[in-house]
Amino acid sequence: MKTGLKLFDTKAREILEVPISNGKEVRIYCCGPTVYRDAHVGNLRTFLLSDLVVRTLNFSNHRTKLIQNITDVGHIGEDFEGNETGEDKLIAESRKEARDPFEIAREFEAKFHADLAHLNIIKADGYPRASETIDLMLELISKLIDNGHAYVGSDNCVYFDSQTFPSYGAISGNRLDSLKPGHRYDYVDDGAKKFHADWALWKAAGNRTQMIWPSQWGAGFPGWHIECSAMSLELLSGAVDLHLGGIDLRFPHHENERAQSNSAVDSEVVSNWVHGEHLLFEGRKMSKSAGNVVLLSDVIAQNIDPLALRLCFLENRYRSQMDLTWDSLNAANATLNRWREKFSDSSGELNPEQVAVEVAQIALDFNLDLDTPRAIQKLRKIEKSDEFSPATKQAIAYKADELFGLKLDRPPTAKKELPAELVELLNDRADARSKKDFAKSDQLRDQLLASGIEVRDTAMGQEWDWA
Repeated sequence: MKTGLKLFDTKAREILEVPISNGKEVRIYCCGPTVYRDAHVGNLRTFLLSDLVVRTLNFSNHRTKLIQNITDVGHIGEDFEGNETGEDKLIAESRKEARDPFEIAREFEAKFHADLAHLNIIKADGYPRASETIDLMLELISKLIDNGHAYVGSDNCVYFDSQTFPSYGAISGNRLDSLKPGHRYDYVDDGAKKFHADWALWKAAGNRTQMIWPSQWGAGFPGWHIECSAMSLELLSGAVDLHLGGIDLRFPHHENERAQSNSAVDSEVVSNWVHGEHLLFEGRKMSKSAGNVVLLSDVIAQNIDPLALRLCFLENRYRSQMDLTWDSLNAANATLNRWREKFSDSSGELNPEQVAVEVAQIALDFNLDLDTPRAIQKLRKIEKSDEFSPATKQAIAYKADELFGLKLDRPPTAKKELPAELVELLNDRADARSKKDFAKSDQLRDQLLASGIEVRDTAMGQEWDWA
């Protein structure tokens, strides 16, 4: 059974239609946060992907079941090469802050849910925590040992035997025979593993005293990758129609997850693997060392509606690298406020046929690989068009907003009184345009935009919105 939603499948390297394998609901798994710190805006872009998918499917009257995990144990840090090394991220944060690791996990889990609410992201049907599903992981690990896909190493850790899964690398292209020791996987060189690319499913506690659990192989804790296999197989009844995540998870996390899940049930568990691309901020990758990590709370502190961030995301294709800037956020904020003001007008005669046609075209963009930039362009054209009455524009916008999720029916923010210096800039720009000094006019437009003022030139002269 098909859905009409077509997405780029990373494994197949082509656009495929999302199926409903059980004929009832689209089963979706989305990799969630590791809750040892705030999610930054790049993480939130990935989490928006599941929302857009669910909205699109629900808009077409398809039922969905979305599971998103909460990693609160087992995610080991990485070195500069990307290899898993060092402490569990939560334990490292616990040591730094001198706080209980679960206290930290619950704090940032709550912040994660608050961020999703600010962005109007539809809640998942389940948010299983890794720490509360250890039994599922132990059961899966035992099954992998029994069917010959895993073994207990000399260090009492349990490893997945990667050489028993010939199609490893189908998602990322990283084949086992070309992986060298130390290349982005759980690397140890003490002879405990059969093959250097095998990874730990269960790690012996060793000197670790926090966040450990009993098992038939001794006290320890799960490897990072096993949680997603255990959760998706159990909570989605052994088949995943659509697996979502950021492009950085493609390898090794999703390769390892695929190997574990498929080996457990002896079939291809995931029908479609879909990944969201990286987000840059002001032209650079966000990092603590660069000092440019931006949180949603930073956006809100600048008096920018968090849904302006959502609009910025919608203006870029999910699988294209995106460069977010403060200027683009301010411009989106101004656009959002303008739309709420204009679409609040319900005067004139409503034309249901026009509403149906235009909304269907916007829905078509969503169904064709989530082409949200094209859909936003359609809304911009409708806003400016003379073909539709205000009442028809409102009906189109409000119905399409079931897909956009921008809360366009909210009252617009009241315009603030402009400071004298900004009034002067607006006057200078109007003067420059009257003199056909377009270079100066464009320069002043950019200067005004940096202050949160979006300027438009109309037949009636210069108009502006201030976010």
